[in-house]
Amino acid sequence: MQELSSRDQRGNIARLTIAQALAGANSVVVYATGAIVGDMLAPDKALATLPISIFVVGMAACIMPVGAIARRYGRRAAFLAGTGCGVLVGLLAAAAIVSSSFWLFCLATFFGGAYAAVVLSFRFAAADGVSPALRPRALSFVMGGGVVAGVVGPQLVTHTMYLWQPHMFAATFLMQAVVAALSALVLMGVRLPSPTPAEVAMGRPLSVIARQPLFITAVICGAVSYMLMNFLMTAAPLAMHICGHSQENANLGLQWHVIAMYAPSFFTGRLIVRFGAGRIVAAGLLLTGLSAAVGLTGVDVASFWLTLVLLGVGWNFGFVGASALVLECHRPEEKTRVQSLNDFVVFGTMAVGSFASGGLLAAYDWDTVLWVSFVPLALAVVVLATAASRARQRA
Repeated sequence: MQELSSRDQRGNIARLTIAQALAGANSVVVYATGAIVGDMLAPDKALATLPISIFVVGMAACIMPVGAIARRYGRRAAFLAGTGCGVLVGLLAAAAIVSSSFWLFCLATFFGGAYAAVVLSFRFAAADGVSPALRPRALSFVMGGGVVAGVVGPQLVTHTMYLWQPHMFAATFLMQAVVAALSALVLMGVRLPSPTPAEVAMGRPLSVIARQPLFITAVICGAVSYMLMNFLMTAAPLAMHICGHSQENANLGLQWHVIAMYAPSFFTGRLIVRFGAGRIVAAGLLLTGLSAAVGLTGVDVASFWLTLVLLGVGWNFGFVGASALVLECHRPEEKTRVQSLNDFVVFGTMAVGSFASGGLLAAYDWDTVLWVSFVPLALAVVVLATAASRARQRA
């Protein structure tokens, strides 16, 4: 892989970090409002979280096409296609709210998922043209841009949700479209290596790459980390609403959750270099389990907030650590295909969790959602422990 100059590396990381901060507001707005708007518009209350589930389906459905665009035309082309979807989601969602169309709102969140799929490829793009030793830190630093999204997204909701009366959240989505357009301007300056003939030729078959034990471990741990974060975060705002807490409290809880998701990224890369990606993933899974345990202690505001904060840090360690493992599983010419496959599995699993979350909350309660989260968590712990045992035997 062509190594970029230090100036281009710094410029790319800065732009991708800014774009991560701006684009992250897309996901925050959808998660903060999706279940509430769904509850207002859905023909059946059991469908209240469907827009968020459709958001995740959009992520999974668009991962492979985004990878194909990046492989053929370069990552920047994929980035700009994604930000176009980001503008579209804001416009369609506002129109859906004004016209009281639940299914149009679901279509809007599908495009929101497509945008989010592109945004999550920023972390891998940061490693392009960077020496192998520095890739975990570059990947982690760009993820840190989400800290700003954690502030911008919830505050955008809080300060705009009542601006267009009586259409709650319509102005919020229009502002989200503006933020997506700003992200596109930032991304136009990114300079990444052009696709090589070897990349276009695609390298080894995916079936060969996917059978690697390290890749299987990375995918399962990344999928469980992201699925559980989405599983609990999808239900939390609506659960707070059901428990009588205000929308402002739900927004603030989500704000600190997103900050907790991304703030550790400024040092997660250093921790991975020092202790190894596997140990950081293990710490993330432990924190995720702790977050669910805290949620079971009560339904007051403080319990929800602490659950969301621990969940955010757990996701960061688990997902960033798993992403670093993926970087060890492919050759340079295979990167976009392997990274796309990893993200497709991760987001496909998320979609299952998101659908289940809304159904469990509607049929049972918040405690049931929390108890169920321990099942996939146990699977990831077993897989990671088995991989670590094999590594020690080889050593």
